[in-house]
Amino acid sequence: MSDPRWLTSVELSAWLRLVTVTELLPAALDSQLQRDAELTHFEYRVLAVLSEAPDRVLQMSALAVRTNSSLPRLSHVVNRLEQRGYLERRRQRDDRRATDAHLTDEGWRKVIASSPGHVAAARDLVVDALDREQLRQLDAILATVVARLDPDGRRSAVPPPVDTPAEGIPAVTVAAAE
Repeated sequence: MSDPRWLTSVELSAWLRLVTVTELLPAALDSQLQRDAELTHFEYRVLAVLSEAPDRVLQMSALAVRTNSSLPRLSHVVNRLEQRGYLERRRQRDDRRATDAHLTDEGWRKVIASSPGHVAAARDLVVDALDREQLRQLDAILATVVARLDPDGRRSAVPPPVDTPAEGIPAVTVAAAE
């Protein structure tokens, strides 16, 4: 067995900062959303992804891919959201084995009401701490890492960057509002 390739001081610093971000950021986003919207970040993500889907509907397996989730985890969260009236599950007519998740009008209103606080948190915690060039660099760096983690692109359905969202509409709801 060959000797391990130990990290240099620069590599170790970058690695530890990345680990710290992956631990602190989800907790900070959860805290804001639970406080302001009574949602976890993952619940919000499920609702937001559905809000951006055509007719606000996705097959559960596609929703799992888009939210980087396992079907069992997604099913558990969908149960909670369904009990709160934010979405409904329906069997597909063409394939009775497949189930669709439909964002309800109440779920749509929840996403719209929750988006401003979530976007403010994203800005406060990350976006506004960086200048435009740093954001472009961060996007490129993360795209490289995501390509390593998801070489087939199955779990990284990220739209290409757009510099200007639709006027007055939170970025998460732009596709749904058009």
